[in-house]
Amino acid sequence: MKPGETDALLFDLGGVLLGIDFDRVIAHWDHASGVPAATLKPRFDHGVAYQRHERGEIDAAAYFEALRGSLGIDLPDADFAEGWDRVFLDEIAPTVALLPRLAQRIPLYLFSNTNETHRRFWMAHHAEALRPFKRIFVSCEMGLRKPERASFEHIARAIGVPLERILFFDDTLENVEGARAAGVPTVWVRSPADVESAVAPWLA
Repeated sequence: MKPGETDALLFDLGGVLLGIDFDRVIAHWDHASGVPAATLKPRFDHGVAYQRHERGEIDAAAYFEALRGSLGIDLPDADFAEGWDRVFLDEIAPTVALLPRLAQRIPLYLFSNTNETHRRFWMAHHAEALRPFKRIFVSCEMGLRKPERASFEHIARAIGVPLERILFFDDTLENVEGARAAGVPTVWVRSPADVESAVAPWLA
């Protein structure tokens, strides 16, 4: 995609702008519960409760209650929440550094599959990195998640840009394929170099 063919850049958050590591979450729950991470990890999944939480259909308390059943540990909500926020690592500095310059040349938007607990965390801890974005879209507000076609259509309507003129960056192949199926040009991000190469025409 070139500047004349694109009216907006749409970025994923975790894995593109912030590092994420669910092993850190499991490690905290291991420490708090005394149940080994090797036992907890196979029990943790991104199934129905996880997805309902990300769509805002259930709150954190309901999600943690579901985890008590699926993980087989009886932790207080506070311990679940403390571990839950440990998923985030540092900012992916090479990509974050590009955003202020890009924002001077083309509108930037963010789209994250996330829940309210995580959103509060990264909005508070990474406010400066997020400043270049004109608008931030989150699944827990939209009631829609990537890779659902309706999620991309919702964003296209909200920003007034046709699907085919949005360039989308995501590190998860399933989301990339979902965007492409919806008619959105995409960049599958496996390293910061993938982003840098794709946005080079705007920074020349």
